[in-house]
Amino acid sequence: MSQQFTAAFPWIVSLFAFLGITHPPLITWFSGPLITIGLGGIMLGMGLTLKTYDFIQVLSSPKWVIVGLILQFLVMPILGWGLAKLFQLPPLFAVGTILVASCPGGTASNVISYLAKAEVALSVSMTSCSTLTAILMTPFLTLQLSGSYLDVPTTGLFFSTLKVVFIPVLLGILLNQYIPKIATKIVPFAPPFAVILISFIVGSIIGQGKETILNSGSHLLLALISLHFLGFLIGFMISLIFFKNWKIAKTISIEVGMQNSGLGVVLARENFSSPLVAIPAALSSLIHSLLGSFFVILFKNKN
Repeated sequence: MSQQFTAAFPWIVSLFAFLGITHPPLITWFSGPLITIGLGGIMLGMGLTLKTYDFIQVLSSPKWVIVGLILQFLVMPILGWGLAKLFQLPPLFAVGTILVASCPGGTASNVISYLAKAEVALSVSMTSCSTLTAILMTPFLTLQLSGSYLDVPTTGLFFSTLKVVFIPVLLGILLNQYIPKIATKIVPFAPPFAVILISFIVGSIIGQGKETILNSGSHLLLALISLHFLGFLIGFMISLIFFKNWKIAKTISIEVGMQNSGLGVVLARENFSSPLVAIPAALSSLIHSLLGSFFVILFKNKN
């Protein structure tokens, strides 16, 4: 039942986004500290799934993870910056797009990898490595690529990432290491719990920015669709050329094409005065989830 609920993630997040647009008060109450706590809960759940063995496994095949990380933190941020220029996004939307493009892979990519019959262990390992790398890379890339639009609070971004990523993930790993019986009981509930929290975060931000999205969101939507589509495509093509392995290429493609949009929302809300900076990240979560579902249909039976 847990797997079936998790598999319905794209449709659940779409429902919450629809509620945010049509009846904002139903969901906009989930705001402020609740969004930060929600993302922390998602990261804690991811930490609970990790064991020392997972990191040993990464070291045994480091080239897959290294290529994935390079694509994650090179291709996506440059795409975000380029598409913001191409679609002439307003400064606040441009910064939000670059910010979410500079985020690591999210737990949703692990769900999509499972549904697409990709290498789930590799997906989890890549998400873990990119999440830890993001503590430094996300603030750095956002500063370098967004500096011409706004003053970017690099120190604030760093400490926010540390707070909502590193500490919950580390806590989850420690619980798994030292209290495995309790961790084992919690883990099956982590994916559906993450689905609910991500959906609340997305619906709330979309609801809060309803008027802006309806009045000037078409260019932003096109930019974000292009960002994630190209992330999937480039990630797949380069990985296939490098490794000549369809299943590995699928996994890396999913990891590159799907960002931790929840992290983008929290970083935007905590470090920029305008709520508009968070809107690209919220829309990004909806878009990459739907594109990921299409990816599942297209590649599920191709190994």
